[in-house]
Amino acid sequence: MCIGNRDGGDDAVGPYIADLLKDTDIEVLDCDTYPENYTSVVKKNNPELLVIIDAIDMDLEPGQIRIVPKEKIGVMHISTHGIPISVLMNYLEQTVKNIILIGIQPKMMSGELTREVQKSADYIVEIIKNKNFEKIQKY
Repeated sequence: MCIGNRDGGDDAVGPYIADLLKDTDIEVLDCDTYPENYTSVVKKNNPELLVIIDAIDMDLEPGQIRIVPKEKIGVMHISTHGIPISVLMNYLEQTVKNIILIGIQPKMMSGELTREVQKSADYIVEIIKNKNFEKIQKY
């Protein structure tokens, strides 16, 4: 699940990653800013692993990447969607047992995707393709 606003600067990181993964054998959902609209697709597909990607303000340097445990979500500002990611994750955990939230520290939430965040997004795509999630630090 790639979350974000294509017109929102670094908030576009989710859709950017979704575009890069579309021509792979990985099931990708470009959720825009409404990930709750895609829960039925997730439940129908019943994946072994669900990766959620979003721009998250973690007070890090722009472009920094972290796996964010669900219990830490409440203390940080998540980008621009309608429902909190923790609520989304709680709901999806009824179907999917393995959920990973990958946060990318944004630099700007307007204009174009910044170079720092784009570079990190490209790195995340390689991690996803190779299933090397252990290369990402935990928050």
